[in-house]
Amino acid sequence: MSIVSEDPHSPCIEIKSADLSLVALLLKTTDVTEVTRALADQLAESPGFFDQDPLVIDISALTLLEDETIDFKGLIAALHEHALVPLAIKGASGRLLDLAKGHGLVDASDARIRRSMPMAEAASTQAPVVEPVAPAPTYSSAMRIDKPLRSGQQIYAKGRDLIVMGMVNAGAEVIADGHIHVYGTLRGKAIAGARGNTQAQIFAQVMEPELISIAGVYRTSENPLPKDVLGQPAQVSLQSGPDGDKLLITPLKN
Repeated sequence: MSIVSEDPHSPCIEIKSADLSLVALLLKTTDVTEVTRALADQLAESPGFFDQDPLVIDISALTLLEDETIDFKGLIAALHEHALVPLAIKGASGRLLDLAKGHGLVDASDARIRRSMPMAEAASTQAPVVEPVAPAPTYSSAMRIDKPLRSGQQIYAKGRDLIVMGMVNAGAEVIADGHIHVYGTLRGKAIAGARGNTQAQIFAQVMEPELISIAGVYRTSENPLPKDVLGQPAQVSLQSGPDGDKLLITPLKN
């Protein structure tokens, strides 16, 4: 049954501006087979992390020959296979843009994509890279975990903060789009600001992590923490400078 407004002066629709949180796939090759393999390897570490997220395909880093093309049909199929929803194309023009539009992608040439610069001592990331697109999302109430996390367990607080009331053991992983609070020992991996929120922070009563990351900038245990924060109450934030972003780890003051 259709519902019709009784007010003849009230329009049946309204068009308003809206913000949508996206992720971007930064392509560094046109080989869809290689892209598919890299996606499988990267997303296997965090299953469900980008579940049904809208995505921009960014080809700005590619240097294509005049007659070179991209298998958008195969690429889109691979993205759907990993529960990603491709909506737009960035960096395409002319014939390639027309081809992308023919596969249902819209032109997102003006999309602002955050490219964080990892710390020098961190390992390099292999292509393709899935990165967040500004603006960062707003957050709802925090997810709270009341028990310790064992090795192999993964918790993801999508669109909100994460509070862990116990220990995060080595081999466990906690991920949040907002802040992460660990009211115990952090020995596993903590990834805050997972979708590009540069204001996110990590707090732990005992800071002994395997890996810490904020908005894609990370540091591993291969680069030991300073003595004034290792094993102590500490917080992690993201600091921007002329050489890029880096993690700032400071003691928590009583």
